[in-house]
Amino acid sequence: MTAQILVVDDIPANIKLLEAKLASEYYDVLTAKDGFEALKVAKEHKPDLILLDVMMPGMDGFETCKKLKEDGELSHIPVVMVTALSEKSDRLKGLEAGADDFLTKPINDMALFARVKSLVRIKTLLDELRLREKTGMEMGVETGEGNVFTSDVSGARVLLVEDDNVQGKQIVERLGKTYAIEWLEDPNPEGVLAKATEGDFDAILISTLLSGVDGLRLASQIKSHEKTRAVPILVFVDEDDQRIMLKALEMGINDYLTVPVDKNELTARLRTQVRRKRFQEALKSNYQKSISMAITDGLTGLYNRHYLNTHLGNMVTQALKNKKPLAIMIMDMDHFKQVNDTHGHDAGDMVLKRLAELIIHAMRSTDLAARFGGEEFVMLMPETDPQAAVGAGNRMRDIVEKADFKINAAGETIKKTISIGIASLHPDGDSPENLLKRADEALYAAKHSGRNQVKVAAGNVPKGW
Repeated sequence: MTAQILVVDDIPANIKLLEAKLASEYYDVLTAKDGFEALKVAKEHKPDLILLDVMMPGMDGFETCKKLKEDGELSHIPVVMVTALSEKSDRLKGLEAGADDFLTKPINDMALFARVKSLVRIKTLLDELRLREKTGMEMGVETGEGNVFTSDVSGARVLLVEDDNVQGKQIVERLGKTYAIEWLEDPNPEGVLAKATEGDFDAILISTLLSGVDGLRLASQIKSHEKTRAVPILVFVDEDDQRIMLKALEMGINDYLTVPVDKNELTARLRTQVRRKRFQEALKSNYQKSISMAITDGLTGLYNRHYLNTHLGNMVTQALKNKKPLAIMIMDMDHFKQVNDTHGHDAGDMVLKRLAELIIHAMRSTDLAARFGGEEFVMLMPETDPQAAVGAGNRMRDIVEKADFKINAAGETIKKTISIGIASLHPDGDSPENLLKRADEALYAAKHSGRNQVKVAAGNVPKGW
């Protein structure tokens, strides 16, 4: 995963070491020598993650982190504090300032990369939601979002899965003053999953030390369920079991705490996760407001061409600025006129709605689909290189070819295919108009080469393809 990381430290040797480690994993690295410079660089570049040293002259890491989290443009950027301090009071102070985690010097490479990967994944989703919100605002949708990273979390609903009676009571007593907490002492997997998916929780706490139950597997099942995919999960792990800690982060679990759980640290980490969830929900709510402002296609429910043109401009600008790949896919249903001529326009509408459903199910959460006009559809794919774009195009073509398309209320179906054109952003300079034009030319080539195939714009063909 390509990401830009800001390393902040007043000691050049420490910066060089972290820069080398991150560069070896193909991350782009920015640097700053103190808190003041860090704020300036963060505002200018909007990095995907900030690794922030605690002990710095002038403005220490705690104060720098606090200022980052108070800035509405920067508050969603994950911050990991890097320190030689190991006292829990110092960790708590950093978490209270808004830090997402701590790494203790000397830094363990596995822990570093696991934490970076986990937090960057979250940041990527938030960036896409923020970009969609920006597009909506440019089209006249007022949001009034505010900075929910500093908002009150009182009343948030929390599910606790813990069969240790002593620890469970302590957690309920501590969190019950702020949260509406529900405690499941019986870790029966089916019961826990049912409760989690039906309870509309703001966060879920699960122990990996449950008797007779694999707590990490249980957390994974909850995380993979459609209804609870966006709910933050924090797991309790043995402080000596680093393998479980790293495995949890790799699986997409949001955070972990070591047992015995420090109640102050739990309070701080839980508050951060709930605030992030509410921020994400606020962005999604604004996204829904955008939909209500007539920026979607009335037949398919996808974005319309007007929204596509506005959003594509924002995506191109951002991709060029951050030096990240962007691909576009144009799909056109083959011989669609025959559907209208043979079965009527109602059947044609049913076929187009079905195609839109297939596109929605096939796309990633960061992709954006729109109806370009008639039987043409477009998918924007951020952070997608030419090779991945071709793979996505071939999967889409295959999905449509195998699907059944209903054409009447009686359930009669027909088979249809699509032709696809793909183009990728030129990193040394490009425009939305040229990107669309190249994709459209590739689609034209697919149509005139026999249909039901994927063609790539000249200059974007992956090696070996």
